[in-house]
Amino acid sequence: MSARKQHLPWWKEWWRFFRPLVVIYFIVLAVVFIAQRSMMYHPPDEALPKPAAVGLDMMQTVIVSTPDGYNLKAWFAQPKGDLPVVVVFHGNAGSIAIRKPIATTMLDEGYGVFLMEYRGYAGNPGSPTEEGFYNDGRGAVAWLKEKGYDPDRLALYGESLGSGVAVQLATEIRPKYLIVHSGFNSAVDVALRTYSMLPARLLMKDRYDNKSKIGQVKSDLLVIHGDKDTMIPLSFAQDLFDAANEPKTFVTIKNAGHNSLYNLGAGKMVTSWLNARAKKEEAGDE
Repeated sequence: MSARKQHLPWWKEWWRFFRPLVVIYFIVLAVVFIAQRSMMYHPPDEALPKPAAVGLDMMQTVIVSTPDGYNLKAWFAQPKGDLPVVVVFHGNAGSIAIRKPIATTMLDEGYGVFLMEYRGYAGNPGSPTEEGFYNDGRGAVAWLKEKGYDPDRLALYGESLGSGVAVQLATEIRPKYLIVHSGFNSAVDVALRTYSMLPARLLMKDRYDNKSKIGQVKSDLLVIHGDKDTMIPLSFAQDLFDAANEPKTFVTIKNAGHNSLYNLGAGKMVTSWLNARAKKEEAGDE
């Protein structure tokens, strides 16, 4: 008599087939969870040079002390007269050494510039985290206040990931202006778009939830974004803008990607926006 072949129940057959894939998926989740900050932050290997080495002779290196005890290098140039200081928080890659286009555009118009370098970047001590970056920003604001620049003389400028720092600080100190350059509604939404197969809402430690905070901001707001940005879609910036209070302005740079706004005239648009507000203030309209 021949042995009868025993068939497993359908669900056991299914599990036997998919189990290796499930195991691999959860291994990937574990790796991503552990390594997420190295995926999110991309500091340069080289130490921060002197400003003159990158053509910013008018700027000087200063040391910022953060509330949690770090001493960080940053670059500063004072404004002409009573014009605001533009405090720049850059994106997740590179350092302030490659933000010359932003700095020179503002300096040429007489605005002061403070380029804040983060912990863990360009030779600064520490490791990047969301709360750590907020403390870096708080240190920058405190340094400026000691030099006589109160929040009503500051324009906080957040580029890409730096928009999260600028928005957070704007909820705390009410600067005169807030500028969001290639920014987003939340880092979680950006991650969900990039890694659609992963549960980013559950995994992410550093969330930079700008949209939930922007309603607390009372500063005059400029959102500027490229319509060809494939990293952070224009719709994400529009979503943030829609949640913000007046007064606010949205500027779309035609044919600009995530990193090419200044190649296509964004600097002139930002300074024109700032200059228009300065003129209104002089005329007593604000």
